[in-house]
Amino acid sequence: MKLKFKNQQFQTDAAKAVTDVFQGQRNGSLLEFTHDLGTDNGGLFDAVGYKNQPIEVPYSEVLNHIRDIQMAAQLKPTESFDRADLRLTIEMETGTGKTYTYIKTMFELNKLYGWSKFIIVVPSIAIREGVCKSFEVMSEHFAAEYGKRIQSFVYDSSQLTKIDQFASDANMHVMIINTQAFAARGEDARRIYMKLDAFRSRRPIDVIAATNPILIIDEPQSVLGADKKNATRNRLKEFNPLFTLLYSATHRADDIVNMIYRLDAMDAYNKKLVKKISVVGIEQKGSTATNGYLYLESIELSEGN
Repeated sequence: MKLKFKNQQFQTDAAKAVTDVFQGQRNGSLLEFTHDLGTDNGGLFDAVGYKNQPIEVPYSEVLNHIRDIQMAAQLKPTESFDRADLRLTIEMETGTGKTYTYIKTMFELNKLYGWSKFIIVVPSIAIREGVCKSFEVMSEHFAAEYGKRIQSFVYDSSQLTKIDQFASDANMHVMIINTQAFAARGEDARRIYMKLDAFRSRRPIDVIAATNPILIIDEPQSVLGADKKNATRNRLKEFNPLFTLLYSATHRADDIVNMIYRLDAMDAYNKKLVKKISVVGIEQKGSTATNGYLYLESIELSEGN
């Protein structure tokens, strides 16, 4: 069975909200840089690599674009943002095609501005595998719509040649990585920051960061956690992102910055994108309590719920 996908206006609107932030950015090819290929038998090698162009639109214009998008969508307007850490928040109700939307957004950013290097950060291996499957099943659909394909791969510390391909190829590439692969305490997670003999005495993080990738965080409330000083938050900066997109249905209030698109539960229901949820209660009438009855003694909530 072959799945068929169709363009839905709300997903197009969500992608446009992102691309409109950078109106005025020229559509140019990737910038070339010297891609360090490491050492081999004492020799030093390098080649041409490709990275995303920097944001050329002035800060004041980007801010005005964000505010215009927010005002049109009746969202809280941004007063200012950190130029070195531009983050854009997109809220989409569960079941409305969040993964499809951010893949579409990648293609739109490439079409309009030429940006081609992306990293998707997910909170777990299970979600990572689901995202990988989405790229697989949607490949033909997006190829037909945009006339090109995006090369996707999962970061694996034992298959580092894919990082070289990510940095040295001028086509669209996305690396999918779960937080345990770079923010956990285990030795395997630390390998991304180590000079490895298998990687010709280079650190994987340096090769990745040199491409100035666009970072997409899937479920940031789980990726970032509640602690503002946790390892994941600090480690994400080492990827040297051009900017960061945060996608979730349930953002933490403290992490909502520069929200440019919102499709909440009520919007999704009104657009007939999700079904109405009915809650079945318990009601007892005419009881004298001489027979069996239901008695609620207490409700216990675990931490975090």
